[in-house]
Amino acid sequence: MKRLAATLLATLALAAHADGLEALESFVKTARSGRADFTQIVTAPARAGEAARSKTSTGTFEFARPNRFRFDYRKPFVQTIVADGQTLWLHDVDLNQVTARKQAQVLGATPAAIVAAAPDLASLQRDFTLQAVPDRDGLQWVQATPKSRDGQLNGVKVGFRGNELAVLEILDSFGQLSVMKFDRLQVNTSLAADTFQFRPPPGADVVRQ
Repeated sequence: MKRLAATLLATLALAAHADGLEALESFVKTARSGRADFTQIVTAPARAGEAARSKTSTGTFEFARPNRFRFDYRKPFVQTIVADGQTLWLHDVDLNQVTARKQAQVLGATPAAIVAAAPDLASLQRDFTLQAVPDRDGLQWVQATPKSRDGQLNGVKVGFRGNELAVLEILDSFGQLSVMKFDRLQVNTSLAADTFQFRPPPGADVVRQ
């Protein structure tokens, strides 16, 4: 009887934790495009004798699968990140600098691949080990751990409210935690044709990597 009860509890626990993976699979499969507002809080690890330091940014996010997305940071500094399907562009307005990198070389094991670029769950599983973890804060969660340990990403937790993307928690190899919360998410909405086009502004310093 004890063994039966333990088996039943284990089965129930697995069923409860499967919700996050099911939500991720549904989101990747059905959300072909979308837009949202975001708030991002980046917290650096505490140094000896000092409290941890945090900074908050806000902006908008748009995506169209596969492999196109745009982050427009509005406050406190203006930055734009655009993936047009071939090139990943980063425009720092204050520095008047644009960095261009080949998208295929940098996008695979990144948080953006999880929420915006991957066409299906199988493609995500080539770069990440995906595991459902216990519910928290009223959300269902998935832990995504990069299979390659060569990058600066330690892991990502993705939180869903039902099948709606709600939160990204990104931990890098330096111990820095970035929490990105999404609001007013609209999926499968029409986006302007030039949303994912980027042209360096006149006079900007363009660095190609």
